[in-house]
Amino acid sequence: MCLAIPARLVEYVDGDRMYGKVELGGVQRRINTSLLVGEDATEPGEYVLVHVGFALSRVSETEAAETLRILEEMGAAYHDEVQQIREWQSTEEELVGTDYRQSDGTPV
Repeated sequence: MCLAIPARLVEYVDGDRMYGKVELGGVQRRINTSLLVGEDATEPGEYVLVHVGFALSRVSETEAAETLRILEEMGAAYHDEVQQIREWQSTEEELVGTDYRQSDGTPV
């Protein structure tokens, strides 16, 4: 199952704000942030809804906390999704390293 999960935006990793780093369950993951424009423009410290590596929209801290609480109640489905995120991050770091994009978003 694929879930859209709220995560806190930690930082943008390029000047054009096409890529950012989010934190979810103690794991930081690079994501595509190019959809965060207009009313969804987001600053580090705010929360976004993440699905398949894309930040889809900004959500309030209250909405993020409530959604995470509901997801926790789902039990295995939520925990499986978080585990997949951890595994994906580990695999990505093994394949391309921890900093594979320059500040302008282009591959190193």
